[in-house]
Amino acid sequence: MNILINIDVPDLVPAIDFYCNAFGLKLNRLLDDDVAELTGASSTIYLLQNTEGSSCSKYSTETRRYKRHWTPVHFDMVVTDIGQAKEQAVRAGATIETECNEWRGSKCITFCDPFGHGFCLIEFEEASYR
Repeated sequence: MNILINIDVPDLVPAIDFYCNAFGLKLNRLLDDDVAELTGASSTIYLLQNTEGSSCSKYSTETRRYKRHWTPVHFDMVVTDIGQAKEQAVRAGATIETECNEWRGSKCITFCDPFGHGFCLIEFEEASYR
């Protein structure tokens, strides 16, 4: 089974720039005018352009917003050097939300991307959590 990650963004070009510069991803292709396929991680990431205020679902009255928001799902990027990765993400436009926390053989820093989505950078001492 493969997992695809879909991230709603209000404007495709700045989102492509952020995700490529922050994480070293590559734009693989554009699908229509509003979907970008990014590769270079263990899962393919799709950026989906949807305007702010547009409906999230035909089953919900909730609308998209791109200020910082909480969601029960976020993604983690596993890195080999959390200090270097932190600086790269900040240079690309990420906002640091927590200092580096250490837990069970890992280091973790929480961020927000320029579109309101939370993500973490994680560095493991070994292959995973102890």
